Amino acid sequence: MSDITLSSTSTVSLPAFRFSAVETLKHMVLILGSLIVLLPFYVMVSYSFKSPAEIMQNIGGFFGAQEAFRDDYCIKLGKDVADCMVTPIIYNYTTAFEKAPLIRYLLNGVIVTASIFFIQVLVALPCAYALAKLRFWGREAVFGLVLFCLLIPVHAIALPLYIMLAKVGLTNTYAALIIPWTISVFGIFLMRQFFMTVPDDLIDAARMDGMNEFSIIWNVMLPTAIPALLAFAIFSVVAHWNDYFWPRIVITGDRSLFTPPLGLREFKGDADGDNFGPMMATATIIVAPLIVAFLIAQRRFIEGITLSGMK
Repeated sequence: MSDITLSSTSTVSLPAFRFSAVETLKHMVLILGSLIVLLPFYVMVSYSFKSPAEIMQNIGGFFGAQEAFRDDYCIKLGKDVADCMVTPIIYNYTTAFEKAPLIRYLLNGVIVTASIFFIQVLVALPCAYALAKLRFWGREAVFGLVLFCLLIPVHAIALPLYIMLAKVGLTNTYAALIIPWTISVFGIFLMRQFFMTVPDDLIDAARMDGMNEFSIIWNVMLPTAIPALLAFAIFSVVAHWNDYFWPRIVITGDRSLFTPPLGLREFKGDADGDNFGPMMATATIIVAPLIVAFLIAQRRFIEGITLSGMK
């Protein structure tokens, strides 16, 4: 039997472990911030599973006990008590679709947000290209005005916008929801920053091939700007999908034009109190498409934001 010996001079290197108090503190702050951001979503989804009694008393854990309870509105309709016993999760989500035309509201949200984003891109790309690649007198001043417009809050111009739309008879229409937001100074700024990273040689080569400026924008710059456009799409769609302030002002009499956030008002009671279960179920349904879209486009979103800040 052969002996196996180890040399006394041989050493085994182990990966060095370095403890950094600063890095630990950074991670603790990030974790705390994540918990603060996720807590409202946790409460929203949890309440969409619970009965009214569990919501008011804040009991039942995340999913609730799922014990059948009596639907008082069903009793008011003259039905038997046995027929009015419902399971919380089924009651909340079925009521979200039955009490309000939620499908219609979701469709309105898609129409409004898609139309706004499409027109914003049509405007932002040529403007951003001109500010990034064309040389003309006053270019820096125009870009300064774009930056200045970023400082103007939406609420400051809401009243003049409403008066203008009311005078031309556009309130309670899709146009009132779309037209005021078709020019996005943030979109112009973001795309301009991205176009600054595109080499001038690419544009010069396109001009030598006989392409005019508009052809360069849509055939050369647009394909290269897909990451930045996806990042801008997330910002634009989220902002207008979740907007409650402006639709509440311009849509006053036609329920068929309600956007998803306005649909939450269907579950706000006065004398009977608020119906929190279906309200939270509706909020969950409204938020779910945005979360799914962000998770799908997360990598491109981060890439677009990163590239837009590089020169």
